[in-house]
Amino acid sequence: MGVAIEILYFARVREAIGRSRETVSPPADIVTVADLVDWLSARGGGYAEAFGDRARLRAAIDQAFVGADAAIAGAREIALFPPVTGG
Repeated sequence: MGVAIEILYFARVREAIGRSRETVSPPADIVTVADLVDWLSARGGGYAEAFGDRARLRAAIDQAFVGADAAIAGAREIALFPPVTGG
């Protein structure tokens, strides 16, 4: 297992998973946000539902917006959420 990372879930992602945060230690071969989402999704259940539509998923590493190809090495916190809309 890799280094522990705090994962924060927001909006419909949080609702599908049933929690707002968790600490995970992904395997060493999980190197990008996309890899992390694939790994989490493989847990099935609410995770698969939350991450079913990858095009509608956004991420932030240590409070900075990033793309799916962003490296997660050294991240302390990763937030996963649907697109933010104005109102």
